[in-house]
Amino acid sequence: MQNIEVTIARRTGGKKGVARRLRAGGNVPAILYGPKRTTTQISVTAAEFEKKLTHLEGSHLVRLVNGGDAELNDRMVLVREIQRHPVTAAILHADFYEVDLTERLAVSVPLHFIGKAEGVVAGGILQPVLREIEVECLPTEIPEFLEVDVTALGIHDAIHAAGLTLPEGVLFKGDPGLTLVTVLPPTVEEKKPEVVAVEGAPVEGAPVEGAPAAPAAEAAPAPGGKKGGGEG
Repeated sequence: MQNIEVTIARRTGGKKGVARRLRAGGNVPAILYGPKRTTTQISVTAAEFEKKLTHLEGSHLVRLVNGGDAELNDRMVLVREIQRHPVTAAILHADFYEVDLTERLAVSVPLHFIGKAEGVVAGGILQPVLREIEVECLPTEIPEFLEVDVTALGIHDAIHAAGLTLPEGVLFKGDPGLTLVTVLPPTVEEKKPEVVAVEGAPVEGAPVEGAPAAPAAEAAPAPGGKKGGGEG
């Protein structure tokens, strides 16, 4: 797992005005918390946060750096939550969770599906059901991702959690019967029934044999003439 370091500063005051001024100055308000510490208000530069943390997937250990504050320096944390502005997507706030490197914890790990399934070659559709799973391990053993080879999957086949190969020391948390990925049959458009002409069948609009003839249309009078047989 890659080593990530982020420089932080301690901050005071939790009012909205303070947070707005921090953001206006190019910083992200954040908190540091954990089972063995009281919640501490900190900040990190927005540029460093975007560069080092926002592109990561899954759970990654992050080392906090603050050379002038021994109580905060060298803390090992996970990024638990990132809040963004709904319109601009600017980072509004972040939560850092301090971990004990000697204690196991539950984290989410992304799944990477590799290979081309036999069922896809036959026209099927690869359908991932889960994109990540929860595992238990030491913080230093968190996998960046888990590979799932789908090459042998035929149409209607599936890979379940029980079939995962996990690194040593990493345990799956959940139902081993969970479906991770499957191959669906190809989508076939429903064909409309063909209309077949049957010999001797009446044609729409044609007179039916034995039916009374339709009355003849009354002749229209000649232009300027009078209807009937009287004298002009």
